[in-house]
Amino acid sequence: MYRNFLKRIIDFILSLIGLLILLPVFTTIYMILWFTNKRQPFYFQSRPGKNEKVFKIIKFKSMSDFVDSSGDLLPDADRLTPIGSFLRKSSLDEIPQLINVIKGDMSLVGPRPLRVRYLPYYTEKEKIRHNVRPGITGLAQVSGRNKLNWDQKLALDVKYVENMTFWADFIILLKTVKKIFHVSNDEIVIDLEMDALDTYRINQRKPNTNTIDTKNK
Repeated sequence: MYRNFLKRIIDFILSLIGLLILLPVFTTIYMILWFTNKRQPFYFQSRPGKNEKVFKIIKFKSMSDFVDSSGDLLPDADRLTPIGSFLRKSSLDEIPQLINVIKGDMSLVGPRPLRVRYLPYYTEKEKIRHNVRPGITGLAQVSGRNKLNWDQKLALDVKYVENMTFWADFIILLKTVKKIFHVSNDEIVIDLEMDALDTYRINQRKPNTNTIDTKNK
């Protein structure tokens, strides 16, 4: 009953209340980014949601659009702005996702919505993460976050989906609030420099070129 009915109702009510409470903060950040990000306070990106249905995730924009001499965007770590670093460290860049929750694209708690291009790189077991709405926070985010590799993160996503309960969500939300005040700059850097899932999986499939072929000796 919780998974199929109550969770959506609780998400809607809590997100609406949260958005109203955070409206002064939301408005302040919006105005700051309006002036510092060339009138582009929001960042929109396509992400797969429940049943792999693609939606537009909304976040406060934390990076510039600086490009190199070839016209390609600079690495994420080079584009992270000072205000963007603060927003990420405090998780304030996630506030607009409450709108996604109200719309029904997301849940407060669930597997984080990742890139659309990652879809071909999940194992059959890992695809279970798309049986539920993605979340603003999740089990992987409170269990080590960027200190985990992709295999570990996705395994935690599957574990969450298979064991979803009201109390599990409640505990994850409590841990998320606690974690917001203990995120280090090092974790943000690790997040920015971590290999994308498609790159990670492609590298896993490559043969180990450092292995010595003793048969030819």
